[in-house]
Amino acid sequence: MADTKLDEDLAPFPPIEDEESDQLDEENRLKPEFIDAVRESLEEGDEGRTYDLVEPLHPADIADLFELLEPDKRGMLATAITDLMSGEVISELNDYVRDHMIEALPAAAVASIAEQLDTDDAVQLIEDLDPTDQRAILDELDPEDRAAIESALSYPEETAGRLMQRELIAVPEHLTVGDLIDYMREQDDLPTDFWEVFIVDHRHRPIGTCQLSWILRCPRYIPLTDVMQRDQTLIPVMMDQEEVALRFQKYALISAAVVDENGRLLGQLTVDDIVHIISEEAGEDALLMSGAGDGDINEPIRDAYFSRVRWLIANLGTALMASFIISAFDAAIAKLVALAVLMPIVASIGGNAGTQTMAVSVRALAMNQLTKSNTRRILWREIRVAMLNGATVGTLIGLATAVVFTPMLGVVIATAAIINTITAGLAGVAVPVIFDRLKQDPAVASSVFVTMITDCMGFFAFLGLAVACGLTG
Repeated sequence: MADTKLDEDLAPFPPIEDEESDQLDEENRLKPEFIDAVRESLEEGDEGRTYDLVEPLHPADIADLFELLEPDKRGMLATAITDLMSGEVISELNDYVRDHMIEALPAAAVASIAEQLDTDDAVQLIEDLDPTDQRAILDELDPEDRAAIESALSYPEETAGRLMQRELIAVPEHLTVGDLIDYMREQDDLPTDFWEVFIVDHRHRPIGTCQLSWILRCPRYIPLTDVMQRDQTLIPVMMDQEEVALRFQKYALISAAVVDENGRLLGQLTVDDIVHIISEEAGEDALLMSGAGDGDINEPIRDAYFSRVRWLIANLGTALMASFIISAFDAAIAKLVALAVLMPIVASIGGNAGTQTMAVSVRALAMNQLTKSNTRRILWREIRVAMLNGATVGTLIGLATAVVFTPMLGVVIATAAIINTITAGLAGVAVPVIFDRLKQDPAVASSVFVTMITDCMGFFAFLGLAVACGLTG
């Protein structure tokens, strides 16, 4: 009977035909022909046609459309589809594209968009603008929204205070489950999405949480203090976002309360924000290790140039050091040309081994797995791994060199490979740890210094052993 009743209720809503669904998917796909049509309508100044073309798109596709267009047309598109610039579109935009688009819109339009967003997303929308533009937008906001955003902007970047949402549900501890349900039904300004309710004491300090699933399953007369979970992970408002992400990962959190230095509830962080942080931090570390700056294809050319060229210059300096070592053995190389043929192999082996160890170390530091308490143990572990790798690779290259050239040269290159691989293991841990102890990002310049160490040691060990063994006569 229940199934029959459900079918009758759904009867006025016919299912979507497969052909219509396929057609909709086809229309939403950002094909080159579609991009060209949007570009043409913008060039002709036909805002009506532009709006009609873009209106059927999903917010994420609209965000992609902005990134696919040339910078000079993004402002035109933002103006043409202002009504479609929802919070979902803004949150999906690339940082550089979003800033360029915001500059093209009037302050009132940006304020209207900001009011649709949660506090954390609204802050992200305007935090990188210059103070004059920020003030113009804030002046257009409602006093309550303006106060919340100004409060968030008062905290340092990449801290919990800057990232948190102020939209949450907090109720006093004396309520029952029924009281809470009635409260949530009567209030019109509750958050759109939430997973748990925070229970606070008379000082507005969180003393527990109630998940929605518990609330729905409990009788109305049960006090909240009997069903709430008292153990909770509280996030200090000044905590760095990387540490926040680690706590969410470690304790499998969906949301967490953010508190001030006195333990009072200020806001909450949710897992969707943390996923974004994890992705952002992982990509940032990878780019910093390569010296590529932000690594964003939308980054202005001038910024990309300055962020990359400094590390290329630093790399030039380290390469000159390796060249100096080679020049010290120029007479030996002239007498035995095989040294010039083989010495890049030793340096390359050490460089790759160092990069492997450095990547592991930087990640361990970021995940708080490598600390002062276990640095020696991790260092010894990586040295042992390097010994095994060096012995394996050194034996292979040594045997090959002995067959092609001479047995003694094979012994020399094998020994040099082992020495350089061990050096790489040591440097791969020590360099990132030193940067971390100096309060510098270990991902920023570790690769430059690790490469310098392995190149210099590789050339010195190989050429020095060759001379010491009398291979150059």
